[in-house]
Amino acid sequence: MNDKERLLQLLKDKSLEIRPVVLSSGRKSDYYMDCKRVTLSPEGAYLTGKLMLEMIRPDVNAVSGLTLGADPIVSSVSLLSHLDNRGLTGLIVRKEPKKHGTMSYVEGPALPKGTKVAVVEDVVTSGASLIRAIDRIEAAGYQPVQALTILDRQEGGREAIKERGFDLQALFNRDDLGVSDFLPCP
Repeated sequence: MNDKERLLQLLKDKSLEIRPVVLSSGRKSDYYMDCKRVTLSPEGAYLTGKLMLEMIRPDVNAVSGLTLGADPIVSSVSLLSHLDNRGLTGLIVRKEPKKHGTMSYVEGPALPKGTKVAVVEDVVTSGASLIRAIDRIEAAGYQPVQALTILDRQEGGREAIKERGFDLQALFNRDDLGVSDFLPCP
């Protein structure tokens, strides 16, 4: 079993729940994927970081995403990039601005304006969280150049992100989970 197959197996075994659920987008679905159950485990963090790092363009200098789903991804990619001599800085995008000090949306080391950033997410449904992170990274003076996710639910997020000017790169989609028969609830 290769690394991608192993990560998919972990996601199916530990993160996938077949049950009715309301997603953060407000949509209803017949299945739920809690990637943090895997991305916060030692093996899952390693595999996610390794596979995401392989997807990130060589001209990128930082990795970022909206808290909380992206936090373990950002950390594992940044750590493994150091071991790979790539040195990608991790940036975390807050949902609300910091209430004191800088009052910033973006946490992490200060980087030169225009630094190229890969923006990551654990699950994309509508694309709203990834787009919000892209907008805030851009507002902070950086240049978002890639949009990556562990799972594309194939429910319009890819298209919304495309409208924003990015091609979504996903490690997996709904069909990979074997839940293609489970369509979003009306």
